[in-house]
Amino acid sequence: MVSETIFQLIVLIFSVVIHEVSHGVVAERLGDPTARLAGRLTLNPLKHLDPIGSVVLPLLMLVLNSGVVFGWAKPVPYNPMNLKRPERDGAIVAAVGPLSNLFIAFLFGMVYRFIIPSLGGSATLAVFGGYLEIIVTINVLLAVFNLVPIPPLDGSKVLFALLPSEMRGVRFLLEQYGMFLVLIFIFFGFHLITPIIWSLTKLFLGV
Repeated sequence: MVSETIFQLIVLIFSVVIHEVSHGVVAERLGDPTARLAGRLTLNPLKHLDPIGSVVLPLLMLVLNSGVVFGWAKPVPYNPMNLKRPERDGAIVAAVGPLSNLFIAFLFGMVYRFIIPSLGGSATLAVFGGYLEIIVTINVLLAVFNLVPIPPLDGSKVLFALLPSEMRGVRFLLEQYGMFLVLIFIFFGFHLITPIIWSLTKLFLGV
C-alpha cells in the first residue's frame, strides 16, 4: 500500500530525528553546547536529513520490498573535549540515541497492548494497530542496529569507553574502516541482529 509506505518513511524520518536530537540534548547537559550552537536541537527534520541515509536508502528498501526499512540522519555534532569525562560521557551521549528509540517503541507498544483492546474490535482499529506495529518495529530496528559496535554507529562509542587503554590500536583500526565495515555488516551480517529485533518487537507489542 502506498499509504503504508509513506507512513513508514515518515516514522523513520522522525525516529532518526529524535534519535539525533537526544544525542545533542544529553551532550549539552554534560557540558557541550555544540549541537545547540549549530542549530541542531530542533525536531525540524529539514535540519537533520541526510540525502542518502534519510531518503534514498529507505525508499530503495521500500521499493525493493526488502522486508525492513532503516536509515540515518546527519549526526548531531558534539565536541568530546567539552565533556567533563570525555570517554564516559561520550558513551552516555552515544547510548541515549538508541535508548530514545527503545523508549518510543515502549510507549507505542503500551498503546498497542492496553488501549487498543479496551476500545473493542473494528476494521479502523485494526488498521490503527498495524500502524502502531510499524512505529514499534522501526524504532526497535534503529535501536538495535545503532548498538552494533562498529564506527560510526553508537555501539562503537560505548565499546570504546569499555576498552582498556592498551587496545587503542583496535579503536583506530575500526574507525579507519568503519563505514566499509558497516556496509559489509548491512549486506552480510544483518541477519545476526534480526532475531533480537523481532524478539524485542514482540516483547513491546505483547505478542
